[in-house]
Amino acid sequence: METLAADRLKVTFCDDLSKISPSDWNQLNSGNNPFCRHEFLSALESSGSVGDSSGWKPRHLLIHDEQDNLVAAVPTYLKSHSYGEYVFDWAWADAYHRHGLEYYPKLLSAIPFTPSVGPRILLRKGVPLEPVGHAILQAIGEELSDKGLSGWHFLFPDPQSQSLADIPSHLLSRQGTQFHWFNRGYESFDAFMNQLTSRKRKNIRKERRKVEEAGVTMRWYEGTDITDQVLQDFYLFYRMTYLKRGQTPYLKPDFFTTIRNTMPEQMLILLAEYSGRPVAGSLFFKDQTTLYGRYWGCVEEFDQLHFECCYYQGIDHAIAHNLQVFDAGAQGEHKILRGFEPIATYSLHWIQHPQFRRAIADYLEQEKEGVEAYMADAGTILPYRKTEPSPKDE
Repeated sequence: METLAADRLKVTFCDDLSKISPSDWNQLNSGNNPFCRHEFLSALESSGSVGDSSGWKPRHLLIHDEQDNLVAAVPTYLKSHSYGEYVFDWAWADAYHRHGLEYYPKLLSAIPFTPSVGPRILLRKGVPLEPVGHAILQAIGEELSDKGLSGWHFLFPDPQSQSLADIPSHLLSRQGTQFHWFNRGYESFDAFMNQLTSRKRKNIRKERRKVEEAGVTMRWYEGTDITDQVLQDFYLFYRMTYLKRGQTPYLKPDFFTTIRNTMPEQMLILLAEYSGRPVAGSLFFKDQTTLYGRYWGCVEEFDQLHFECCYYQGIDHAIAHNLQVFDAGAQGEHKILRGFEPIATYSLHWIQHPQFRRAIADYLEQEKEGVEAYMADAGTILPYRKTEPSPKDE
């Protein structure tokens, strides 16, 4: 473990990730989380998916030691709205507005459009978090004051990054929940199904059978097998998901092409085909332990196809490739009856205005009670037989 003093660390902000060496940045991402890679984040910028016009202005926090080595980084953005975050603070913004105060711009440390728990403070191996954390908090405080920002929001941190809250500061902790699937050494999808109650097994088999009987087949594409045509097919499906809601897609076509070219080993696309043509698709990423389901869409509707493309095929893939966790994205109570279990997620919030900070702190305490009660209720309707251990028992 390196010895570092917070007052000896140099903190700067960067508005263009291309100015940072990919190897220097990626050495901080020891777990190879796909969303924290330089390739992923820089593709967001180069494709125009983030930037001034999107309301996501890069403002990455960089920390160098006395020898000018990059020892830590925090993916950070100056936000002019709250879209694409999945930790909802619209009510806070509305309260500011009603009191004649400006909520935007705000500072946000997160992975754009990606509600997935992961490292938010990227650290070089052997670098302790505490001095880095002190340096981060001092720099954030100065940035908020100098630019007159309403606050800083730190979304979906993993446990190590979340420990930033242990350092005395203005940070408020917020709890949320998602539903993840856990691989308990299953040898096959049937082995997983055997851990469910009889009724739930029948329901899942019925759902999968409907897709099969409709004549829809599935095909996985991974890495260099993802051709330009596969990308075009998938982007049409992704775009349709937003157009059906009257919205514009967050991500540009060039983003997907770029990450296919720069990080193919962590990218997968599933296409559903009917009568020899693709009709739906899902995008996944992976690292050494986890499968991440991200986006899906379709141009034709088939009964239960969403569940097949987004959940059952992902479980099949996780089992076949010995991945321990399947993170299928935010929200979705319908995941519970399909074997996904409630897990707690967290965010940290620095609210500059003292009165609003106190009001939001009170609100978060009440909200936490509701979230914990919701998670407890969700745990009572899991489809597993009583012999299946819960995460708390392991």
